Amino acid sequence: MKKLIYLIPLIIAFVSCTDEKDPTIYNADLGIIENLNNGVVPADIVANVGSEALYGLDYGGGYIFHFDENDGGLIVATDYSQIGNVAWGDIFQLDTSIEIGSGDLNTQQIVEGNLNDNSSNGFEHGNNEYVFKIVSDLEFNGFNDWFVPSRDSMAAIYSNVHSLGFGNFNQNIIYWSSTKIGYQPYVMGFNFDSWGGEPFLGNCASPNGVMIARKVN
Repeated sequence: MKKLIYLIPLIIAFVSCTDEKDPTIYNADLGIIENLNNGVVPADIVANVGSEALYGLDYGGGYIFHFDENDGGLIVATDYSQIGNVAWGDIFQLDTSIEIGSGDLNTQQIVEGNLNDNSSNGFEHGNNEYVFKIVSDLEFNGFNDWFVPSRDSMAAIYSNVHSLGFGNFNQNIIYWSSTKIGYQPYVMGFNFDSWGGEPFLGNCASPNGVMIARKVN
């Protein structure tokens, strides 16, 4: 009888351990951010509640605006206009991508272009105080892998975050995107009445505000 009494606590402890849920498996009793912080992959969350449930949530240094069905990662964005309007940099002919998620490559291409001598077919800015260099060197909200979002990312940020009443984007300024065609970059405003969430072609010579994005995989 004594042996049985001694075994009861061990049995209870074993059952309790085996009943514990794996925190990396989606738990409907927890919030989405709690699930993400527990290591649940975004694809599992999307499979249970849909991608729209993630949009606008503050996570990974910014506000979630895109779920990538191909790699299962997220992209977040946030305002960085506290530094004021910033120059584009060297003005030279270059086509960069419009696609969502291409902002990191676009930013890299433009920084590399600024390292070259563009005086024969463009205008040299002359220093590193330009938006793409500032953002590529930036450490902000605990992360250092920021980039300037592409044209289509800008539209998604408007639709999936700003228009839903989330985010911290300034409605009184124009933001740079990292998409350009030839000598003209796409820019965007977040004022509902004036611009309505559509990127438009701007001017490299006019300084604009800064929005930053990063990928969370």
